[in-house]
Amino acid sequence: MLNKLFGLGLAVVPRPLLIRLSLFAQPLMRVLFRGDRYTDPIDNRSFRRFLPYGYRSQRQNVLSPSTLSLERHRFLWLYLERHTSFLNSTPEKRLSVLHVAPEQCFYGRFNKLSHLEVVGFDQNSPLAEVKGDLRALPFEDERFDVVFCNHVLEHIADDLTAMKELHRVMKPGGWGIVQVPMKADLLETYEDHSIRTAAEREKHFGQYDHVRWYGREDYFARLEQAGFKTEALRVSELFTADEIERFVLDIHEILPIIRR
Repeated sequence: MLNKLFGLGLAVVPRPLLIRLSLFAQPLMRVLFRGDRYTDPIDNRSFRRFLPYGYRSQRQNVLSPSTLSLERHRFLWLYLERHTSFLNSTPEKRLSVLHVAPEQCFYGRFNKLSHLEVVGFDQNSPLAEVKGDLRALPFEDERFDVVFCNHVLEHIADDLTAMKELHRVMKPGGWGIVQVPMKADLLETYEDHSIRTAAEREKHFGQYDHVRWYGREDYFARLEQAGFKTEALRVSELFTADEIERFVLDIHEILPIIRR
């Protein structure tokens, strides 16, 4: 029953409304699922199980009852916490951050950090202060020290233009993270712009509003074509088997780091 309810909600309820509704559901879910088997590293709360998530076919035990983070969010947070000074309250300098399509599990936490100047950007999200098109960002050149743009590019047919815009607004010496959906066995990107209906896109690309599956190798070539230097970090290289299970991480997940 729980799986059906989550699947129906994702398929029927518009994402901006889902974000608002989830704010009311979180306190209840923290109580219902509390335990000590799995831990969400974003808020360090532990639970007996996580929730299912997915549009077409649901993945079990992946959605944190407290922060509503998925595997990719927890990987990103652990990277920031363990391998950067981004979350450090006493950094060397104040950082300007462009957060495209702000993730709910990060939004409040980033904005509470006094050393960060965070600008949320999206077309529709209620969490974004600035609305617009990623292919024509309304910011001056070299504006931001850090750029986060996660699970956005797969929605954009002309993704190279969007990547070039991210490069344009990043300061020299800046860095960022641009996660996208990848299949574990897909090396080259699969896209077909003749596929336009929601049903066909769901069939071919896993979600009704996606236009491609990115390849695990040529995605980085695309980013480099836009001007970035890239680095691929893998869950299996940064975490032990116990940590992967404890934090509910995806063993196949790759974290794409970009630098200018």
